[in-house]
Amino acid sequence: MAVLSRVPLLDLHAQYAPLREALLRAITRVCDGQRFILGSEVEALEGELAALVGVEHAVAVSSGTDALLLALMALGIGPGDEVVTPAYSFFATAGTIARLGARPVFVDIDPDTFNIDPVEARRAVGPRTKAIVPVHLFGLSADIEPMVETARRAGVPVVEDAAQAIGATYGEKSVGGFGAFGCFSFYPTKNLGAFGDAGLLTTNDATLAARARLLREHGMDGQYRHVAVGGNFRMDALQAAVLRVKAPHLSAWTTARRMNASRYVRLFREENLGDQVVL
Repeated sequence: MAVLSRVPLLDLHAQYAPLREALLRAITRVCDGQRFILGSEVEALEGELAALVGVEHAVAVSSGTDALLLALMALGIGPGDEVVTPAYSFFATAGTIARLGARPVFVDIDPDTFNIDPVEARRAVGPRTKAIVPVHLFGLSADIEPMVETARRAGVPVVEDAAQAIGATYGEKSVGGFGAFGCFSFYPTKNLGAFGDAGLLTTNDATLAARARLLREHGMDGQYRHVAVGGNFRMDALQAAVLRVKAPHLSAWTTARRMNASRYVRLFREENLGDQVVL
């Protein structure tokens, strides 16, 4: 008789074990240096992840939620503004919009991809629209180019919520490089996870990158000189060190996940369960 075993959705122990020594060395390096907030470790990660995403600038922040919030702040989104975004996403997508006093304008999703429907997004744009925030859900890129074109015609920016999608592509281009900003999360359960909360902003606009860096640290442009009201959105060096160890393995992990997914699809078909099964 076959013995059934429970396969966990996520096993961080299995990911940690082969990287343990490298991770401990990286953490020790930070502890020995005694620079725990921003600094060279964070700057190195920003450069490495900018190259991974294929953008000019990356700004490391405290979480994926803060990445979304900081992007909207840097773009000047505020009370009375409307932001077009999908009705189906994690709470933070709409929550950060509402936190700034703006109004989320919810758009239906494509029933096959669960991502925002670009036709519905175009219809939702109105005179108060100040941004479009599509979500690349479950690691699958949204149909982003039509939304970028809609935003261009409306004269508003696109902020990509790519919290679950670092490494995903649309055509030959990585997500996070299509809009004014890309926003990533490194929550431990994400496909690239830190040892706590961490996030990233990506952009090809030097002015927006500078604005995000300013607001990331209470609007400070010199010691005790604050020229804007920002927040405390800084990434700590320990998280950066962990992510620098993990990031080179992302492609291999993605390949393994795809192989596992293909196996499930094959087995479901053999059992006449179809191609789409909700567990």
